Amino acid sequence: MVTNLKNEAKPGRGRPRSFDPETALAIGQQMFHAADYDAVGLSALTNALGVTPPSFYTAFGSKAAFFASVLERYASTELALAEILREGRRPEEALTDLFVRAARTYSQDPGRRGCLVLEAARGHGNSESAVLARRVAERRRAQVREFIARTHPRAAGLVTDYVSSVMSGLSGSAREGMSQARLVKVARAAGEGLARLLG
Repeated sequence: MVTNLKNEAKPGRGRPRSFDPETALAIGQQMFHAADYDAVGLSALTNALGVTPPSFYTAFGSKAAFFASVLERYASTELALAEILREGRRPEEALTDLFVRAARTYSQDPGRRGCLVLEAARGHGNSESAVLARRVAERRRAQVREFIARTHPRAAGLVTDYVSSVMSGLSGSAREGMSQARLVKVARAAGEGLARLLG
């Protein structure tokens, strides 16, 4: 949970910048997406946010807690499943839409390729950042499974695994530099396979 901070000026020239938790999370999201969790140090974070380390800890508790909030923000704003997996949409339509949106989102910014959650979840063993990301990823898989089970309960498990694998593949390919045009073609091809799995 993020607490409010009093306005704090960043040392240096220019006008003081007021601290806003949502803005801080947006900045953190950009930083963690451009470089992995361990590569973003506390000093770099506090400098970018314009706060001192004690103020950072007061607001967020720890770097890990801040990262957890960043992951939640990312999951709720990028490829928001509540919007894509709407009640009444056919699974083939909704999930193909998810694939295509993912292909475009993962490749639109050369400095932030791939999925922040999925790439962090690939982290080393039981590292704190990987565990946090896996929790978010598993919750999103559960949302997909629940959506599919409404209309195709017997296929829900297999199709969820398929969706998870496609999304992971799109993210990894984007990180490797595959172009958006190629990724979208792959996403649409993956969508065509859904009808067969759903029976």
